[in-house]
Amino acid sequence: MTLFELSAGDTAWVLISAALVILMTPGLAMFYGGMVRANSVLNMMMMSVSTMAIVGILWMFYGYGLAFGNDVGGGLLGNPSGLVGLQDLLGPGPDGDGVLYGTIPALAFVAFQSAFAIITVALISGAVADRMKFGAWAIFAALWATLVYFPAAHWVFSFDGFTAETGGWIANTIGAIDYAGGTAIHINAGTAALVLALVIGPRVGFGKRPMRPHNMTLVMLGACLLWFGWFGFNAGSALGAGWQASTAWVNTLGATGAAIVGWLVTERIRDGHFTSLGAASGAVAGLVAITPGCAAVSPLGALFIGFIAGILCALAVGLKFKFGYDDSLDVVGVHLVGGLTGTLLIGFFAVSTAPNGVSGVFDGGGFAQLGAQAIGAFSVMIYSAVVTAIIALVLKAVMKIRVTPAEEVAGIDLAEHAEVGYDLSNVRYTSYQGIGHQLVVPAANKEEVSA
Repeated sequence: MTLFELSAGDTAWVLISAALVILMTPGLAMFYGGMVRANSVLNMMMMSVSTMAIVGILWMFYGYGLAFGNDVGGGLLGNPSGLVGLQDLLGPGPDGDGVLYGTIPALAFVAFQSAFAIITVALISGAVADRMKFGAWAIFAALWATLVYFPAAHWVFSFDGFTAETGGWIANTIGAIDYAGGTAIHINAGTAALVLALVIGPRVGFGKRPMRPHNMTLVMLGACLLWFGWFGFNAGSALGAGWQASTAWVNTLGATGAAIVGWLVTERIRDGHFTSLGAASGAVAGLVAITPGCAAVSPLGALFIGFIAGILCALAVGLKFKFGYDDSLDVVGVHLVGGLTGTLLIGFFAVSTAPNGVSGVFDGGGFAQLGAQAIGAFSVMIYSAVVTAIIALVLKAVMKIRVTPAEEVAGIDLAEHAEVGYDLSNVRYTSYQGIGHQLVVPAANKEEVSA
């Protein structure tokens, strides 16, 4: 790897960006927590918070090595040897500053990428809201991070000569652009969310009764925190405070705003209303779509990408009712569809004057980059689908991964955590004797449980 002089400015920017991205996971907990029903809010938030602990520990122990260690062959996986526990990154460097990657300490890069790993796993939880046992989620999170995310991060983010002599095949052989994680994070998590939702099955009453967000104020707060943190997500991926970071920052702002407009216009034409949920979801769709190309397109291109993503994702979230899969919080419609949209549109909107220096179709570059984007995107999608299915089916075969119908209707918060998010003691309940412990089920839902 090439060693440079330590830059205090670049280091400060990367550490601040890492903190911003870490903040996104609590933001996601609020966003998802507000979208579920009142008796599931604690469980939903716990799934995100627990992921910070589980993936954070694995990342420090061996995850970073699998993702960014020297390639073991074929660009498929990093070698964690020498990186277990991160001991070899402490130093000393040439000037006693520790090991450097470019102009920043290696551990600053480790910190930044850890936040990516954490939120990728947490995103999946929204697809199985209200019904997955917490213990099963914890085991799934650990296995999925190890078997799916760490290898995919190596493919996409590990560049030759930076953290290791040889890196991943998508980044170095195919040449697909994924500046901050459209492929490795959003397509990856969105695909896993679809598979896991199919294995677990739909919620009680899905498609028959309304399952509206219980707290839109919490949803809007979470969406705003995600938008705020996403500036660290995208601009921080420059690993320095300069031209690339500035370009990514501006494109992140523009694409998100355009996606909100695209979603709201679609919603108004289709449903006759502009909703706050639509605005929040549109913001996330725009953030997802611009993530892979935030340093590859012009600000005008970012506006087009955001607007297109807002429309497509607004239409995609309704597919679950048509095809019968219960993606509870629209992880598939927003992250998978938004990730695919943004990744493929790089092939059209990339410009040579942007930091990535690649020309797409509209910049006279032909279809070569579009082909590379498609190979990268669909390779990760297929790998994620296959391995996620294996993990989920094995877990389903050896343990209970879903709460009982009675527990689901009474509230997964009570069943899994013996707590409730809100004091609803003034609401009329009818007792229901569950298996192993006493549950209370609202009288209006008794028929669904017995059915």
